[in-house]
This record gives sequence, C-alpha cells and structure tokens, in this order.
Amino acid sequence: MLDGIALARPSSRDDFEIAIVCALRLEFDAVCLVVDEFWDANGDHYRRARGDQNTYTPGRIGNHNVVLVLLPSMGKASSAAAAANLRHSYNSLKVVLLTGVCGGVPGLATVASPDIFLGDVVISQQVVQFDFGRQYPGQFMAKEGAADALRRPNREISTILAVIKTEHGFGRLEHNSAKVLSKLQARAENEELRVDYRRPRKETDCLFPADYTHKHRDTTICGCSQYSHPCPDAIASSCDILGCDTSQKITRQRAASPADADGRLRIYVGAVGSADTVMKSGVDRDNIAARHDLIAFEMEAAGMWEELPCIVVKGVCDYADSHKAKGWQPFSAASAAAVTKALLSTIQATDRLQKRTSSKTAKLETGGWPTSTSLTKCMMFRLINSSEVL
Repeated sequence: MLDGIALARPSSRDDFEIAIVCALRLEFDAVCLVVDEFWDANGDHYRRARGDQNTYTPGRIGNHNVVLVLLPSMGKASSAAAAANLRHSYNSLKVVLLTGVCGGVPGLATVASPDIFLGDVVISQQVVQFDFGRQYPGQFMAKEGAADALRRPNREISTILAVIKTEHGFGRLEHNSAKVLSKLQARAENEELRVDYRRPRKETDCLFPADYTHKHRDTTICGCSQYSHPCPDAIASSCDILGCDTSQKITRQRAASPADADGRLRIYVGAVGSADTVMKSGVDRDNIAARHDLIAFEMEAAGMWEELPCIVVKGVCDYADSHKAKGWQPFSAASAAAVTKALLSTIQATDRLQKRTSSKTAKLETGGWPTSTSLTKCMMFRLINSSEVL
C-alpha cells in the first residue's frame, strides 16, 4: 500500500517498466532485501521469450513493478547478452538500473573529483568505455571520437538525473536512502542472514598513495619486493599478510555536512568508467580518471548500454588499487540497494500500472467475489455462451 494506491499483480510482462541488474550474488541478495513483494512466490507466472536465457525474479518496489536479473558472470559480454534478452522478453522497460559495488576514485586523483570514501554511492551521469581503442608499443590510446563514444542518456534517464541533482531531489534521495538502508540492515538481522550489512569500522577505510604497490616487503619471502610489479602470491594476499606499511596511509578528513547529522549516505553523480578489466592499479586509476573525469570504475555498464541505456547505482567498496579487499562489499552493496529503492521513489509510474485499492478488488485478487465491472463481463460471457447453446 502506498498513499492509498496499491499495485495489482501484473497481468503480463508488459506491466514491468523497471529492471534491476546485478553482476554478483552479494549485490542481488542486497537488492532482494529492499523488494516489498515478490510476484513469483507462488510460481512462475510470466515466463520469458523464446530463446531468452536470462532468469528473472519479478517483484514490487514501492509503486513499481520490477524485474531482477542476476548476470551469470561479470563483464561487458555477459551484460550485453543479458540486456539483449531482457529487451526481448520485457519490451516495455523504461529504466534499467545496474546496481552493485564498484571501485571509487578518491578525491586526490583529480582536481575536479569529489573526495569519495568507502561506502559512498555513485550514480552515473555518463558511462565511459575506456578500454576501446588501439594498443601501440608502450601506449594504449582510447578511441574518443563521437562515433566511438557510447550514446547519450535517453530523455527518460536525463530527466531522472536532472531531478535528483536539484537541492530538493538530492536531499530527499539522501534522506530516503538512509531510511531504506536502516530497514535493510534490520531485516537482515531479523532473518539471521549470514552476511553482515553493517558499516565496517572507520579505520578499515585505507587509502594508500597511488604508487605504493601491494607486494611482499620481506626479501626472504619473495623477490617481488625488489620490483615494481607484485608476484601472484602477493596479489592474492591481504595487506595484513604482506605487511603493507600503515604509516603510508593517506590521512583524510571528510568535510562536514548537514547530512551527517541523521546518518545519510554520501551520494555522488558523475562519469563512471566501464571496461572488461578489474582496475587494481592506483597509478592507472588516476591517469584514466583524470583523462575522462571519472568518479568510479566498474565492468558491466558499457556492455549493457548499447542494448539498454541504464543508470549505474553502485557502492564504493575499494579504491580500484592493488590494495583492494572485500571487507566493505556487503555494506557497499546494501548502500547501493538502498539508494536504488530511494531513486525509484522519484520515478513516476505509468497510469495503467496503478489501480485504486478497494475491498472489491482485494477480494477479487484473493479469489473472492468479482467487482461490478468484472461481474458484468462474467454475465456477458455466460449470456453469449448460452445463446450459442440455444
């Protein structure tokens, strides 16, 4: 129930205008915690188009019918294939949200970039495919011509972004996101889920200089301490195991904000870089971010964009450097899910998807007696059948 208006069970796939796509199970599980109602609780009512290999989870978030999609793997190829199938089965979609976790660009990387911390959420103003280009000896040159760039956001997405960037829209988005996150965390605790979606300790938010490489420090263990590139064992090890010098950490003080008083999430809107590469290099992160004015890196948006223009909503779980770890992933995924639900509350649903609630429609949906309109249709059907018999 939402302000006197309830959403009746969708009659077909045509009644779905919102899709939420996730690349990781962790991201998908977090989104499921903000779904108000699942339409497939009693079985698959909507199926999928012939040849579609996606698996869909239909439900309701607020006053929107939504369809959730979990990609089989990360990367552009996987998201592009899923988007093509999604468009084929659900051809009434207006907005696709790519929700999950990403690598953030700290404010020290470029003069224009905001001072992003772990747990903050980024929303894409633009998606930049930075791995599309030519590899020359010792240098990669990305194609940046108009014909090579991803399409601009469509009018639907542009309007949504314009609204949330207003003082009123952005303040409401921050406020509602905090409330949704609190409910998500409480629900996860009440259901005794194995994943802890609470915010990690502040001291675990570690940012090292871009050129401070994550590698062995002890020469008796490995020779990579003498070189600029880490060995495979170092790449797979944590900072604690390798002994990364915590005195090298960059000390940052987040600027005070009125949003801090009520525990709001920090949300940033900007260009997001997308490629088939997990960014794990602070130096390359800063160079690419400065070239394209990026605030985050992820791996699926570029593949999805050509099929279905989307809005990226992702929580920052690392700094896209060699020191990246997974400790912040649950909270960041939960933060992105919360912002996704809050963002949906700013998107207006189409008239035909909303129906006024009444005791009659409630009884009809639960197998009770039909409404007067439905009763008339039933009587006409019986009368026609009777005349055919006569």
